[in-house]
Amino acid sequence: MSLPFQDYALLEDDECDARIVAAKAELGERCVILGHHYQRDEVFKHADFTGDSLKLSRNAAQSAAEYIVFCGVHFMAEVADILSRPEQVAILPDLAAGCSMADMANLHKVRQCWAELSEVIDADNTVTPVTYINSSADLKAFCGRHDGIVCTSSNAQKILQWSFAKREKSAVFPRSTFRA
Repeated sequence: MSLPFQDYALLEDDECDARIVAAKAELGERCVILGHHYQRDEVFKHADFTGDSLKLSRNAAQSAAEYIVFCGVHFMAEVADILSRPEQVAILPDLAAGCSMADMANLHKVRQCWAELSEVIDADNTVTPVTYINSSADLKAFCGRHDGIVCTSSNAQKILQWSFAKREKSAVFPRSTFRA
């Protein structure tokens, strides 16, 4: 028996566990559950793959699964959707799951900043936009449209070196991505 999504919050833990186990048994390899490091143990124990968000998205894209259930936040599911094959469907169980860092920048604010920069300099020829992997898909797309790039914590230094070799300035967002 299926329930409206909001009703799952009312289930006892044992019943919820049993439903997850039954669904995984029925779907088999057609479904893969991704558990980010920060998930609670009650969720993490059901994951087929665990780790950081980019690694998880790569694992899911290489799997045979039709359905990718990402137990994480919105930008993580977006990355899984971007990296997955067209026949795969990425699912974020909690659409309200957010990330305070990802929420520090949004497309409206970045476009406004870019427009203001463009009033005083030729932003498209002077500034390389760089966003962190922990940002929304629309910010990643903005970087792509403006010949910028997306970085991770492990490649940030190389990305900034690349950025400054390419153009005189870099615009990095969200704002707390890099700390001195």
